[in-house]
Amino acid sequence: MKLPPVRSRPLEPALFARTPAQERHRVAPGALTVVALEAGDRLQVIDLEGDQAAELLAFAADGRAALSALGLTTASPDANFIGHLLHNGSRETAHVSAALAQRGIDCRHPPAAARLWEAGTPAGFCRTFEASAALLVIVAAPGGLTPVDSQARASELRLLIHRANPRQALAPPLPAPLGEVVDEFTIHPGSAKAYTVATGQYIQALDVAGRQCSDFVAFDHRALDAHREVDLDPTVTRTLNGNAYPGPGLYSRFYNRDLQPMLEVVRDTVGRHDTFALACTARYYETQGYFGHANCSDNISRALAAHGVQGRAGWPAINFFFNTGIDAHQQLTLDEPWSRPGDYVLLRALTDLVCASSSCPDDIDPANGWQPTDIHIRVYSAKERFSIAMAHRKTPDADPQLTRESGFHPGTSALTRQFVDYRGFWTPTHFEGYGVINEYHACREKVAVMDLSALRKFEVLGPDAEALLDHCLTRDVRKLAVGQVVYSAMCYEHGGMLDDGTLLRLGTDAFRWIGGEDYAGDWLREQARKLGMKAWIKNASGQIHNIAVQGPLARALLKEMIWTPGTQPKLEELGWFRFLIGRLDNYDGAPLMVSRTGYTGELGYELWCHPDDAMTLWRRLWQLGEPLGLTPLGLHALDMLRIEAGLVFSGYEFNDQTDPFEAGIGFCVPLKTKQADFIGKDALLRRSANPQRRLVGLELEGNETAAHGDCVHVGRAQVGVITSATRSPLLGRNIALCRLDVDYCAPGTTVEIGKLDGQQKRIPARVAASAAAYDPQKTRVRA
Repeated sequence: MKLPPVRSRPLEPALFARTPAQERHRVAPGALTVVALEAGDRLQVIDLEGDQAAELLAFAADGRAALSALGLTTASPDANFIGHLLHNGSRETAHVSAALAQRGIDCRHPPAAARLWEAGTPAGFCRTFEASAALLVIVAAPGGLTPVDSQARASELRLLIHRANPRQALAPPLPAPLGEVVDEFTIHPGSAKAYTVATGQYIQALDVAGRQCSDFVAFDHRALDAHREVDLDPTVTRTLNGNAYPGPGLYSRFYNRDLQPMLEVVRDTVGRHDTFALACTARYYETQGYFGHANCSDNISRALAAHGVQGRAGWPAINFFFNTGIDAHQQLTLDEPWSRPGDYVLLRALTDLVCASSSCPDDIDPANGWQPTDIHIRVYSAKERFSIAMAHRKTPDADPQLTRESGFHPGTSALTRQFVDYRGFWTPTHFEGYGVINEYHACREKVAVMDLSALRKFEVLGPDAEALLDHCLTRDVRKLAVGQVVYSAMCYEHGGMLDDGTLLRLGTDAFRWIGGEDYAGDWLREQARKLGMKAWIKNASGQIHNIAVQGPLARALLKEMIWTPGTQPKLEELGWFRFLIGRLDNYDGAPLMVSRTGYTGELGYELWCHPDDAMTLWRRLWQLGEPLGLTPLGLHALDMLRIEAGLVFSGYEFNDQTDPFEAGIGFCVPLKTKQADFIGKDALLRRSANPQRRLVGLELEGNETAAHGDCVHVGRAQVGVITSATRSPLLGRNIALCRLDVDYCAPGTTVEIGKLDGQQKRIPARVAASAAAYDPQKTRVRA
């Protein structure tokens, strides 16, 4: 029997930008995007979330309006959003106005735009236009600031350009510069280039086509002038940072062999690099049978020779985009890079440097995705100021979203420098001058405030909104009253959890889902499309920021600052898992929503507002709260509080392989009373009838702590895993949450927590009566 040859055809959505004839652009909500078209190019405008207006202006090469070149016959007299943006001279559109002015276009009196469709479009609706001449096209997604008590939100548009004259497959267009460029150059595979960078200038190492490594070395310029080679040292860098490689934030610096900082990472859109391996060497290729193969070490040596640097057979470089790891058998592994077309690392020089960058020629293994491509270097002026950020993508082919600062960031950053990227927002871990233990006790004994703006918010609207949510959530949404909040799980068909969160009912056909997962909005939209439901899911995360005010004195504090009309309950009357719509202080104050919810196990509230109103709320809260002992609360203290209360956390107590029963939140799956079908119901019926694991609380002996991922044993056999652990200041002992085999879940059962290799060291523990070590009856949150 003859077998046909087998071809590798993996799905690689992250490499969409390599498609030769296609380009993709984003139009942000309430903003505009400019693209250039040639004759024969096709432009597709897509309404991703639905019910979003779209405006379009087109200009010919001579600056005249040219809608007809796209087949649009007339402009819309009321389509004036683009004109408003261009005329108001905002910082965001200043560069657009300047570019149009160079073409002879008067931005003070722009022509009327075309409105591309009527209201009520479904998610994914699109129109396609073909250019009959060279054009400059402006597309806008009209919308403005939306207060927290409104759900009419602008959403993004996507532009797809299908080029009549495709470019090369592995040569996507370079992204626009981030700022004023001092120097830039392209490094082709199998070559390297040396360059100088002054103190304060920025280096952007950009992967043009994706999946390409670039080795980087740097020397202290002044030391070289004194005939001393003081270079960047990966081992020193790893040791001082305590990380495999630096990243944006507190531990961001690269150090030299004298333990002095040389550069800091300002942005990183990949988050996967190498500081362990050498830049590729001649010997590496020779041992594989490839004699005379170009290599980065020799290329770097040649590039640096002009600066008097002694060549080396192997350079201990920073290998940007090189995807390595150390497996359970202590083997250094490598695979294709994670970098996508246009991904980059942005560094700031902390001293004058001589640098060298390469484009790796390795084509004998996956290090460069089997196809070495270009690296592009840009050096930016020291006068530029770039936000510190990593990149997040909700799906592999999504546009990168840089780390954001919430509307409360000016307030929190005045109290601490200790921030981490938490779900795409810079969020405090703890506060200088307070400390984790003081923050914890303030929440348990007085009142504390925390910025939780990183939560994702989605408006779910339309006549089928209730039916959609009832189908997608485990709770019985039909029982939810206006003004009420319910906690629910969101599951896949196999019963594993996608997310957990709270659902607020704002009206008969108006809901707001608040969870942790960015993908939840896409998933809800996908279910609505499959079912043919008339419902819109609009991302509101950028226009609703929130703080949690938690602790026994939370009610006393907030009742002095929350005004409500007669149609809403007063703050002091607000019941558990209810919300109100009010204003700050009085009738003319900033609009707010307040829900009686939290994540600490204490009496608490969450306050929701537009980012523009955040600091007004923050200042008023502190003005009234300081006499009551108000204290800021960071992630570290919050983790202690929620573990004590037995509250679950995504990636710890649950993931897509864990059902709600295993995660300890089976109470939000009413299988006996919810009559309607919902996603995952059949699987959850099977799983609940035959449970294998349960979430339990453990009380540990002694003062040694457990950690997430520790194995749990009875004898030699592993019977569970620690999901979260902490030392409880109030209880005076170490506690943990554990996913445990059902045969060992009886309270009082003795187990052992494995440390080191799981066998050499064990911490005795016993199963507690409840997963909640603190107030298991929830008397304090209900108070």
